[in-house]
Order: sequence, then structure tokens, then C-alpha cells
Amino acid sequence: MKLPRLVATDLDGTLLGPDGTVSERTRRVLRELDARGVPVVFVTGRPIRWMDALWSDVGGHGLAVCSNGGIVYDVTRREVRHALTVPRDLALGVAQTLRHEVPGTSFALEKTNGFAREGTFASRHPGSADIPTGELESIFDDQVVKLLALHDEAVPESYWRQAHELVGEIVEVTWSSQFALLEMSALGVTKATTLARLCAELDIRPDEVVAFGDMPNDMAMLEWAGRSFAMAGGHDDVRRVATDVAPGNDEDGVATVLADLFRLEDLRQP
Repeated sequence: MKLPRLVATDLDGTLLGPDGTVSERTRRVLRELDARGVPVVFVTGRPIRWMDALWSDVGGHGLAVCSNGGIVYDVTRREVRHALTVPRDLALGVAQTLRHEVPGTSFALEKTNGFAREGTFASRHPGSADIPTGELESIFDDQVVKLLALHDEAVPESYWRQAHELVGEIVEVTWSSQFALLEMSALGVTKATTLARLCAELDIRPDEVVAFGDMPNDMAMLEWAGRSFAMAGGHDDVRRVATDVAPGNDEDGVATVLADLFRLEDLRQP
């Protein structure tokens, strides 16, 4: 079998262990792929501001896809290479619809240059005191790559499916948390579309990519890649679209699969 030319992997629930870190075995596998010239691209819903501690695990260089496809980040230069922003009027209309149809929804914004939130969102998840806080209209600017919608009482999956029916033809609606926090990008912007764009620049075809994920925001990417692995214990919908299932992230599942695929004999066992 021909070896993949690029590895694309989600982070939380996938490459990262339950404690949110990269295991030593996984680091060794990633270093070996780097030495062989095989790019490993982190494809994550995380914003850039949550990535600083992880860049060294891809050798401190290369490219990453953050904010569910909203950002392509140049790891070497530590700068945004490309951003796909959410149009202001469209996003404000989406927020108005969700407020009306699902009362109790509050909003926050992921931007290329940081994070901002409504006061109601802040009261539920205080975070840092220096985060810009205010009415959605006043904090929204041309740097927004993801609109976040939070509901404290909704069942996460039901909330996601309801929002998809209400605004799924206006924005991309997905979900990757253990609570009711929706992530909305500009229509057509997903992990898959941005990864496809990046691979086209590198002259890499979908059938030369192996991808890993565990939650609904990974589904499009797993369907696009020539070979894909849902993590054991991942969302049922994810396991249905992937071509294969990897051991769980608590068993170094990504490292296990990559060691087998690339015949890394010394790293096949923990």
C-alpha cells in the first residue's frame, strides 16, 4: 500500500490524551514523520491562543488549520497565513434567529486577533477579566472567524441539530464540546475545505491524506480524506463516515495507527 503523503489530525479527544497533552510516544512518532518529510497538520477547532504549548510537537514549523477551518496558521512565522471570516450582517442575523427560537442563547466571537463575548456569556464562563465584553453588535468586527453560541440548559446534540435546521443554510454549524456550545463558521468553511485548499497548494491529493478525528466538526474532513480514522469512543456519526476506527486517545490511538501505517517498528508498541 502506498504511504500517505500528509497526516491531518484533530487534537482534543484525538491526538491529545485525556489530560490534554501529547504523550512521549506520540511525540516520537511525530518526530519520525517529520524526519521522513511527511507533514503532520493539526486541524483543530481550537483558536490560535490555545495552541502555543503544542507547536513544538510539529517541530515548531509547518502549517496548522485552526478555528474549524477559519484560519491557516504558519507555525514557523507564528502568524496567520489565511483567514476566512464571517460576514457581520449575516452573523448578526443568525444570532437574532437563535435568540428568538432558542431563548437563553448567548454569544462569543473567535477572531484572528483574540476573543470577545457578550456579558451573558461572560457571566457563565468568566475567564480573564481583560477579554473584551459587550453587546454582540459592538464587539463584532472584520476579524471574526467563528461565532460561538452557548446554552446552559440545552442537550448538546439536540441544540446542534436544532441550530442546523434553523441556520444551517446560512452558516456552517458544528459542535465539538461536551456541553451545548455551537461553533459557526462562514458557509462552506470547514476543516475539510481549508485542508483541501492547503493540500492543493502542496500538490497533495485527497487519496494521499490520512485523517483522524472524534467529533462532528471532524466529519467533513474524514469524508474528504482518502483514508480516515474515527477514534474509538468518538461520536457515532463520526464512526459512520470514517473508513476505519483507531484505538482511543487514552491508548495513543493516533500514534498506534501511524506507527503501523509507516512501519515504525520501534514505535508499534507503547
